[in-house]
Amino acid sequence: MSNTKPCIFCDIVAGKSPDTVIEFSNEHIIIFNDIRPASDYHYLAVPKNHMQNVRECTLDDKDLIIEMQNELRNLLSVKNVNLDDVSYGFHWPPFTSIDHLHMHAIAPVSKMGFVQRLVFKPINMWYCTPEYVLSKLKPATHT
Repeated sequence: MSNTKPCIFCDIVAGKSPDTVIEFSNEHIIIFNDIRPASDYHYLAVPKNHMQNVRECTLDDKDLIIEMQNELRNLLSVKNVNLDDVSYGFHWPPFTSIDHLHMHAIAPVSKMGFVQRLVFKPINMWYCTPEYVLSKLKPATHT
């Protein structure tokens, strides 16, 4: 976490946000509801280790990104959500509202309003799919 500014997602990971209902947690990620849902189901998968955004991701993070999507899919499946009507994605900087990597899962997409469909439209200048992010990963530069 940055020393200059507190991170709300790091606070949630640390259990410092008692009003946040944790839907899933393991050693790598945590999943909870978005505070401004774009449809009936809108979850965020957040790594427990602070990463600023998708531009910070490297090939070393490939398994983390896949795990985030798989666990979001598992959660939606348990809630009997139609998995063919789900949007998974990341906001692309500088169009991020929280400087902590997070993947959205929104369902049903068919019930999203006009503005939400624009904001969460895959493969545009501000929102992209996990597959797109995975295709852009570069090797890590270890120092």
